[in-house]
Amino acid sequence: MAVTRLITHHISKGETVAQSLKDRFDYGQNPDKTQGGELISSYECDHQTADAEFLLSKAKYRAVTGREQKREADVLCYQIRQSFAPGEITPEEANRVGYETAMRWTKGKHAFFVATHTDKKHIHNHIYYNPITLDYTRKFRDFWRSARALRRLSDRVCLENHLSVIRHPKLHSQGRFLHYGQWIGDKPPSAQQRVRLAIIAALEKKPADFAAFLRLMEESGFAVKRGRGGVVSFLAPGQDKYTRLRASTLGVGFDPEDIRAVIAGERPLPELPKDAPPPPRQVGLIIDIQKRMAEGKGPAYERWAKVYNLKQMAAALQFLQENNLTDYDALAAKTTAAVDRAHALAGELQTTEAALSKVSGLMGAVVDYAKARPVFDGYKAARYSKKYLAEHKAELATYRAARAAMNELLGGEKLPKMDALKKQRQELADKKKALYAEYRQAQRDMRQAVAVKANIDHLLGLTDGRDDKEQTR
Repeated sequence: MAVTRLITHHISKGETVAQSLKDRFDYGQNPDKTQGGELISSYECDHQTADAEFLLSKAKYRAVTGREQKREADVLCYQIRQSFAPGEITPEEANRVGYETAMRWTKGKHAFFVATHTDKKHIHNHIYYNPITLDYTRKFRDFWRSARALRRLSDRVCLENHLSVIRHPKLHSQGRFLHYGQWIGDKPPSAQQRVRLAIIAALEKKPADFAAFLRLMEESGFAVKRGRGGVVSFLAPGQDKYTRLRASTLGVGFDPEDIRAVIAGERPLPELPKDAPPPPRQVGLIIDIQKRMAEGKGPAYERWAKVYNLKQMAAALQFLQENNLTDYDALAAKTTAAVDRAHALAGELQTTEAALSKVSGLMGAVVDYAKARPVFDGYKAARYSKKYLAEHKAELATYRAARAAMNELLGGEKLPKMDALKKQRQELADKKKALYAEYRQAQRDMRQAVAVKANIDHLLGLTDGRDDKEQTR
C-alpha cells in the first residue's frame, strides 16, 4: 500500500537558490535515513551533485528559450513522497518501485533521484525531479488534479508489484488526499483488537476443530504460542508482546472454551466490543484476483505472467477498485449498463443529426426558393415563354428543386419563419455537440468496461465456449 504526495519546492525566505536546493537534497540524502546512502538511485544525474546540475539546467533553459521567471515564482524542484505500509515491502524493493514510479511519471524526460528512508516504521521514498526537461526546452507544470493522477499511477505500479493499495483514500477539509502520516493519524486498532478481528475471520471459515482454527490464525500472519496448562497466546504482526486467548484479556466470548463451542456450532460468533471498529468486509472479487496474481496458482496466472498481461490485469484491478465493484455480478451489470448507454447515445445522436440535417436542408431550400421566386414570377408573367425559359433555365431549375425539397421536408406542415428555423438549427447543433462529447466518453467507458470484463473472464476461465455479447455488439 503506497500513499503519495506531490510537493512543489520554491526558494526559502532569506536563502539563495543554491542554499534552498541543497537543504532539501541534504535532507533526502541523509545517510542515517538511507542506510549510508545505499538506498539512493538516480536517473540522468548524480545525486551527490544534483543541486548543481539542477541549477545549471535552469541557466541552459533560459539560454535556449529566452524565458525568464520571477524569483519568488520559480520552482526549484518537485518532490514526490511515496510511503508504504509497515512490513509490506523491503527498502530495496521500495527504492525500485519509487524509481519505476518516477520514470513513468516523468516519462524519462526529467532527471531525478530516489532516496528511500528507513528511519520510521513505514518505509517511504523521497523522489526529487528537475522541472526542466533534459533537452532544456520545456518545464514541468503542475496541472489540475495532478495529485490524483500521481496516486493512480502509484497504485498501478503497486498492483503490478503485488502490493496492496488504499481502496478509499481519505481527504482533509481542503479536498486534497492525505499523505501516509496523516492517513494513519486515526488511531489504528490495538494488538488485542487485531487478535479479535483475526479470530472472528478464522471462525467465519468454519474450521473443523481447534487445531484447524490455530492453523488459520498462523496463516493470517499471527504467531501462535502454547504455554503451560494449555494457555494459547497470539502475537500480532509488528507487535512485541503476546496476547493471551482468554476472556479476561479479549472480552466475553474469546475464551478457548467459547471458541471450541463456536466451532462445534453450539454458540454464535463472539461480538466485538462496542467501541471497536467493525470486522473487515467480506473478501470479494478484487481480493480474490490479487491473491491469484500474488500466489501464481492455476493456468490462468501462467497465461497472465508476462509483463504486458500483468499490467493489463493491474489496470483491471484498479478499475474494479475505483468503481467499488466487489463481485462479478456487479462488474457484469456495469458492463451491460455501459454498453447500453453507449448504444442509446448513438441512437440519440443519429436522431439529432437527422433532425439537424432536415432543418439545414429546409433552410437551404427556403433561401434558394426566395432567390429564384422572382425569376419564376417573371416566367409566369411572360406566359411561360420559351425564350424566357431558355434565358433563365438555371434559375428556374433551382426554383423547382427548392420547391420540391420544401414540400418533401415539410410533409404538408406549415413553413416556419426563418428566425425560428435558425433558432432550431442552433439548438440542434448545440445538442449534437454535447451528445458527441457524451458519446465519446460513453464509448471509452464501454471499451474499458468490456475490456476489464474480458480480462476477468479470461482470468477466471469463463471465456471458453462462450460468446461475449458485449464485444459482439
